[in-house]
Amino acid sequence: MKSLPSLAGAEWLSRRRTQAVFAALAAAGHDARAVGGCVRNALMGLPVADVDIATTALPAETIAAAKVAHMGAVPTGIEHGTVTVVVGGAPYEVTTLRRDVVTDGRRAVVAFSRDWVEDASRRDFTMNALYCSADGAVFDPLDGYDDLVARRVRFIGDPVMRIREDYLRILRFFRFHAAYGMAGLDQAGALACVRLRAGLSQLSGERVGAELMKLLTAPRAIAAVEEMFDLGLLADILASAPRLARFSGFVSAQNAYAAPPDSALRLAALAVHVAEDAVRLAERLRLSGEQRSVLVEAAASGPRLRPETSEREARVVLHRLGPEGYRRRVLLDLVDARAKPDDAVWQQLWSLPERVPIPPFPLAGRDLVAIGVAPGPRVGLIMRTLENHWIESDFAHDAVILTGLARRLILAP
Repeated sequence: MKSLPSLAGAEWLSRRRTQAVFAALAAAGHDARAVGGCVRNALMGLPVADVDIATTALPAETIAAAKVAHMGAVPTGIEHGTVTVVVGGAPYEVTTLRRDVVTDGRRAVVAFSRDWVEDASRRDFTMNALYCSADGAVFDPLDGYDDLVARRVRFIGDPVMRIREDYLRILRFFRFHAAYGMAGLDQAGALACVRLRAGLSQLSGERVGAELMKLLTAPRAIAAVEEMFDLGLLADILASAPRLARFSGFVSAQNAYAAPPDSALRLAALAVHVAEDAVRLAERLRLSGEQRSVLVEAAASGPRLRPETSEREARVVLHRLGPEGYRRRVLLDLVDARAKPDDAVWQQLWSLPERVPIPPFPLAGRDLVAIGVAPGPRVGLIMRTLENHWIESDFAHDAVILTGLARRLILAP
């Protein structure tokens, strides 16, 4: 019999809250095991975020067990067997063992089960079909541990069948490969993704967008994106010609400068050619307002940074865009200039917000009203004129100088 490691002593498993959920279900006579990402990541030595639990308890029985233990219980996905148990403010998704009865490529009708192998068999990848009991014993019904050790992302059973159950698994296959895969792309899985690629059109923009954004920030996003392109999948998802070299250079620059792996900015680097692309992608993928703003800003025809940009000119860009927008601009313009992150000029441009922070503009509209400007459009016009003078002074003019200039502007015919 294959020897499996124990997760006894794992911080997330040893938490009093986690053990309390297990104890509540056990006290009511039900079996329960942690499942999926928490077990997978713990075995890989990666951080664990959410703890999901599978149980033989039916949803109503889970709710009853939680109430007896004085825990909150919210039926967040009860038709699929999921109850969110809340302990000390921390949520735990507790889901009844199940099997798929009907699938249509987007959603499933399930029947509840008491069979752990049956529950494992309906999951997507072998490395996600690992379970762990309250005492840390690992249960591996489908030999997923071997794939996990090899960092091999492999569908459970027939890849075609798994994908037909939910076409989002095409994107998840590449996203998991980008996040966890070290072995080569599983060929049976890749061929099934290509064969069933038309199914992606059945999915909502929200689901595709959410999965794509996770993929773009995964550790091996560059390789996964290139593999998707080679297989002819990427253009279908983006509905445009991807800019692979720009994406690769951009991710490398982000890593070199230890910049956060912003998914919207990576999407801009990959797929935005002109401003219209930004709007189209945001609508197609149902991106958030913040993500849409990043795409539009990336494509805007505003100030650009060049190797010959003076520090004074760069400070103006910093003022116009703010520190975060400025850093996004540096990364995009560096890649478009085909420069390297270790180039001294670009390093200086990148470090500008820390070296020379721009002070806030010294005046506000109320200051103009206080010296006699009637509230209304003229306040804005004078403020813009004053701001331009302040920028031309290299941000040196203080409130006294600017107020004096404002008084002269008020008196001007």
